[in-house]
Amino acid sequence: MSTDSHMSCCRLKAVRLAAAALVAAVLCASAEPAFSAPRDSGGEPASNAEEADTGPIESVVVTATGYTAGVESTGKRPGDRGYGITYSGVRVRRGVVSTIAADPEVFPIGTLLYIPGYGYGVVADTGKAIKGNRIDLYFETPGQVYREWGKRTVRVDVLVRGNGKLSEKRLAELGRAVTAGQWLPVEKRKT
Repeated sequence: MSTDSHMSCCRLKAVRLAAAALVAAVLCASAEPAFSAPRDSGGEPASNAEEADTGPIESVVVTATGYTAGVESTGKRPGDRGYGITYSGVRVRRGVVSTIAADPEVFPIGTLLYIPGYGYGVVADTGKAIKGNRIDLYFETPGQVYREWGKRTVRVDVLVRGNGKLSEKRLAELGRAVTAGQWLPVEKRKT
């Protein structure tokens, strides 16, 4: 690898890590205690609480496939009850932070991942075939699934571990945080 190519690769990783910390910040700033540092009675960080590291909690190798809201993936058609609605109750979406499906035993609902080549995904859905270290990434059309993704083995970064819940409000907060470039420390990495 040339020096220029290596430097470019390092810069890309640094930018990706900074962006991951930024997105995770929204989840840390929420009122949900699962994502915030211990506080004393005055609301200040507890004196024994160490500063949180930035970056992913862990990286996990997964098999990633794509899915749509349509009959080919879900068995539902537009107009059917539950069409386009995930297990968590939020609408499927492909955007700054997209909805993805995962095994809740591996990645609980609400877990925020960074998926190389796809972007940020929050676990909002499950699937019969999505078990173990397997994730399903939302796309709007079957053509996009095949053209843009297919089936890949990738190393994903776990930014924040979910608590089993996800709301439209949380998704909107994540999107705004990524767009605005907000940053806060994230949870401690596994050691």
